[in-house]
Amino acid sequence: MLKRATAAFATLALCLPAAFAAPPPPPARPFLKPDHPPVPPPAWVRKSNADAQVLLKVLAEFRPEFASRFGLPGYDDKVIDLKPGVDERSRAALTQARDTLQQDLARETDPDVREDLEIMIDAANRYIESSKLNEQYLLPYIDIAQTIFQGEFGLLQDQVAPERRSHALARLNCYVGMAPGCTPVTKEAEALFEAKLPDKKLLGPYRAEVEQNLANTQRYVDGIRKLYAKYRIAGADAALAALQKQLDDYDAWVKSTVLPHARTDFRLPRALYANNLKQVGIDIPPEQLIKAAELEYMETQAQMQMLAPTVAKAEGFQATDYRDVIRDLKKQQLDRNDIEPYYHQVIGEIEAIIRQHRLVSLPQRQMIMRLASEAESAAEPAPHMVPPPLINNRGERGQFVLPLGNPPSGQGRNEAYDDFTCKACAWTLTAHEGRPGHELQFSAMVEHGVSLARSLFAFNSVNVEGWALYAEWMMVPYEPPGGQMIALQLRLLRAARAFLDPMLNLGLITRQRAHDILVNDVGISEAFAREELDRFTFRSPGQATAYFYGYSRILELRAHTEIALGDRFDLERFNDFILSQGLLPPDQLAEAVDTQFIPAQGGTTAKSH
Repeated sequence: MLKRATAAFATLALCLPAAFAAPPPPPARPFLKPDHPPVPPPAWVRKSNADAQVLLKVLAEFRPEFASRFGLPGYDDKVIDLKPGVDERSRAALTQARDTLQQDLARETDPDVREDLEIMIDAANRYIESSKLNEQYLLPYIDIAQTIFQGEFGLLQDQVAPERRSHALARLNCYVGMAPGCTPVTKEAEALFEAKLPDKKLLGPYRAEVEQNLANTQRYVDGIRKLYAKYRIAGADAALAALQKQLDDYDAWVKSTVLPHARTDFRLPRALYANNLKQVGIDIPPEQLIKAAELEYMETQAQMQMLAPTVAKAEGFQATDYRDVIRDLKKQQLDRNDIEPYYHQVIGEIEAIIRQHRLVSLPQRQMIMRLASEAESAAEPAPHMVPPPLINNRGERGQFVLPLGNPPSGQGRNEAYDDFTCKACAWTLTAHEGRPGHELQFSAMVEHGVSLARSLFAFNSVNVEGWALYAEWMMVPYEPPGGQMIALQLRLLRAARAFLDPMLNLGLITRQRAHDILVNDVGISEAFAREELDRFTFRSPGQATAYFYGYSRILELRAHTEIALGDRFDLERFNDFILSQGLLPPDQLAEAVDTQFIPAQGGTTAKSH
């Protein structure tokens, strides 16, 4: 998955109008050599990016950590706006930015720039809609400890320039109210919540979510301290001491003020859940999604059972039921010190396969893969890719980050994963988070000069995760039998997500039954099952459905293209074209393939999408 924490405004990207027709595209630009200077983007991209500044400025004003992390200069020392009336003020600013973009659209004649303007206008509208719904239904509870950790971690990383790392202390001073014009963000968050408490119609946060956040607070504080020690940020003792005291006080306030208003039913109002699905890119009713996912689940189970005897024979196992074969594969665990070297070995083997079979063009830069810290695991307990800056990128690369456990809640015990550290598991995880998945996806956007509209503002989970699951699917024929079984297991999981998430949130299944499906039939660990159920119920309801749906739409598009082109179909060119389009939603991507790619390859299409 793509790291959710870095996509604070991922709700900005959604279902957009059909793409404008454009001339046949030139071949995708090759990836750059490591020492090659950046290539200027095309003129239309520069024009589109100039138009995007009006919306970027608004987002940066209210979430400067987001702007800083994606490369916008001038915001490294600034912090989230939680002052009174932030919802109304942000909507007013977005409305003004949207109106400016609409004026730009009325004057624009270039079809590519016009499409990008449509993307940004729609993004602003979607964010405004989400803000109104959240304000209508929910008390504004904020996990401040995670917010501060993510803001600090965005600056304290190896790839961040040393001169920027020093701004982490200025940002921390502002978080704790030790900088001019800054109030402790804990106090601002408390005031926002208490101002809405008199409205009895508003729902409090889900109790399990609050308890998990309380259990994570010290992990975040310890994580920040370790980052300051690692990068030798001097003069931080007073701010770090204030941070500890303020977060302790905030947790005490949460226990006394928030928990009494916490709800025990995780389900959101139907309008909010429907909006969540829309924001991640689902453009069909949840009932239709459930039926399609249930069918995929059964078909994938059948494939796994057919493969099980082959895997058992190759590995010397006695069992032949797919569930038992998965258990045996997961016994082949890597020692902690062997995990990164083994993954890098698999990365090399996958890249050799990609080049040999001309699946897709690869960057000429080495891929980064590392293990997560405990604080990172608390913020994001699933494997993920941290994207590189999309603005003013100076060679920074995406990072495939692997957590080794799911940090416990206050009442739980520490649980280790066995799903990501078995030898067979490395193939599919690398294909998804690394190459040819997310890391390649974002490398292509950075190096090929994709517009901000198509990289940042068209960002949603269907557009991003669909490619990564498709990347897994592409690699399966070339993997060893054990790797193929785990690839099918994780495809089974994505199908299960796509019916369990909506069924849980619509009250059609119990959490215990969903747990049993995940553990007994999908075959994931208790730690991973808890991470998944937490994701469905409070971490990000609706998001997990996007993998299956996005993957299905790309497979549909590839089938359509192969049928249209026949012998003229070239897989490497097709995949390069898909990546060159950035994060266009499925309908727009299909339109681009129909009007640009297929004609450029000498084919015709009935435009059936």
